[in-house]
Amino acid sequence: MQIVTPGPGQESVWDYPRPPRLERCPARLRVLFAGATIADTTEGYRVLETSHPPVYYIPPQHVAMPLLRPAAGRSFCEFKGIASYWTIEVDGRVSEQAAWSYEQPTPSFAAITAHLAFYASRVDACFVGDEHVAAQEGDFYGGWITARVVGPFKGAPGTRHW
Repeated sequence: MQIVTPGPGQESVWDYPRPPRLERCPARLRVLFAGATIADTTEGYRVLETSHPPVYYIPPQHVAMPLLRPAAGRSFCEFKGIASYWTIEVDGRVSEQAAWSYEQPTPSFAAITAHLAFYASRVDACFVGDEHVAAQEGDFYGGWITARVVGPFKGAPGTRHW
């Protein structure tokens, strides 16, 4: 593994903390699927964790909740608690478990209660500001990769135990 040195205006995910840190994100965050704007906010949060691109959380009042329905399955994060999943459906097009939320997160992450995070790989597009993000590789993690962050990033085959 070769850690990339960040350039001007960039962050290395290897400088992010563990346990992860929660911080406000004033940038505009958008999620698009099947021609619909699923989420649009300037009041989001990002979670920063060693080896992961940021995961962005959007307040439910800035999400088109009528287009989402609870999905089967739960997962556990040792830092944030139990995650619930959400499926998006727009005009007959469906993306299963495209988003997740923490309805009762741990005290350190109480600010993101009921906020939704979206897998960039399971929607048509996600944006931070005007930048179209790339999805973090793999099916388990949901980080959004922008030009602002450098890796390598956990998620690809062989990286699960980094």
